[in-house]
Amino acid sequence: MKQPKLITAMVECPKGYNQKFDYEAESQRFKLSKILPAGMVFPFDFGMIPGTRGEDGDPLDIIIISESGTFPGCLINCRIIGALQAEQTERDGHTMRNDRFLGVPDVSHLFSEINTLDDLPEAILNQLEHFFKNYNEQAGKQFRVTARLSAAQAAELIH
Repeated sequence: MKQPKLITAMVECPKGYNQKFDYEAESQRFKLSKILPAGMVFPFDFGMIPGTRGEDGDPLDIIIISESGTFPGCLINCRIIGALQAEQTERDGHTMRNDRFLGVPDVSHLFSEINTLDDLPEAILNQLEHFFKNYNEQAGKQFRVTARLSAAQAAELIH
């Protein structure tokens, strides 16, 4: 089997944290932008794919499926295993596409055999979809997954 091309992800919000950090390119620093409600934490490292741009004007979002969390600013080489194609409706009613790409660190042991969304337990995908729905509701927004994209479809959107 051909080895998938790796992308580099930058962690903004580590697994298990209830704080949302945003990378500010101008200052090259991370800024605390939100504290999640009690009991709500990021289920996996969450961050961005530097050098990309989504419909919302920000770098593309990525969930890093790994056995452990890292820290804000950590760079991780990942293989893309798919994406959650999603629509996000802002408080003002404006709806835009805001996909969540899913990657697995090249150095992961526990998830070394995960190459596609089909390889992940359905429970993980459901939990991720519910997390982002709840996360956005807390901010007065709506988040709806419209499709699950294959690794090839996701990689094409990134490149």
